[in-house]
Amino acid sequence: MAQIAAAPRVTQERIPAQIELGITPDEVRMPDLAPLPAGKRVGFELGWDYAHHGVTPPVEHLFSNSPLRQGWQAGQATFGRRTLKARSHTLLWLQLRTHAWTRGRHFETLLLTPNYLQQLDTDWCPITRHALDQRSVDRVRDDAGYAAGNLAVMSPAANRAKANHGWAEASEIARSLATGPFTEIAGLGSQAWQRIAVLCSFVTELPHEQAALIPLHVLPPNRLRLFNPIQALQALVTRQLATPGWSQRLARIEALLPTDALRADFNRFVLALVPRVLQRQGLVKPQEIRWALEDAWADALVQKRWARFALHMTAAQAEAVLHKAVAKKLCPMRVQQHAHATEGWALP
Repeated sequence: MAQIAAAPRVTQERIPAQIELGITPDEVRMPDLAPLPAGKRVGFELGWDYAHHGVTPPVEHLFSNSPLRQGWQAGQATFGRRTLKARSHTLLWLQLRTHAWTRGRHFETLLLTPNYLQQLDTDWCPITRHALDQRSVDRVRDDAGYAAGNLAVMSPAANRAKANHGWAEASEIARSLATGPFTEIAGLGSQAWQRIAVLCSFVTELPHEQAALIPLHVLPPNRLRLFNPIQALQALVTRQLATPGWSQRLARIEALLPTDALRADFNRFVLALVPRVLQRQGLVKPQEIRWALEDAWADALVQKRWARFALHMTAAQAEAVLHKAVAKKLCPMRVQQHAHATEGWALP
């Protein structure tokens, strides 16, 4: 859930216990593909997996010289009818890999599995807050590949609008819409662009002083990796209010702070945040609670008191508090630390 120069990154996540049964990888070995160029090897492996799951590849990849077709045919000859069941997230996994391969984008296959993609699923777009009839998987950091920790599910419209915009560009668009004369760009208003900017900031290494001033207009999607320790702490504290027992947990987090001055600043921040959330009592649906937490960060007093608290900390202090909170099980969601947060992202 946090970055920190050479320190571990962390992911906030919920992980359902799900196992896909079928032929194990050790039962059948893929042919030696060492002589093939990298791009053709990836295509062959993709076709092999289409066959392994009994799925026919897209027709545009079935021409005779296609390495995807060659892998598919080799897989068909090997597996026959002994195929794995292709569930919806398996089909999405194959579709994303095909999309990445045809566009020359990196796709990390060790961690980015159908089961992983299932953990990203959501019924509501985090950007537009509309119910999702169609789902689009976005690479949050556009200069990285399809990899664990860099993906979020959103509406196709939000994905198209976001395009290759990063934290700085999305922030500037949100500011320009807030001051006029236009009210929308690419079909999204100022608040939606604020959420895009915050989403991008999570996977962007920022100076601590800059990350400390970013309001939490959108909570991190499941399994997203947070590079900036102060944002990780910000998300952890905010999420406390989503589940019973938050008062006791916040008091225990306050006790973890290293100085009396920080504890006083933290208490002032909590006293500003809590009423903005509790004024929307009666919310029971998880998505409505999530939006109430995010909307509380639009309040100027909440932002002011958080900035005072956060700027009086260092990145190292924020991460230390985070680690202690995780050790004491004060996190409402599972938190996983990553020593190499961008491993497999194929960054330039």
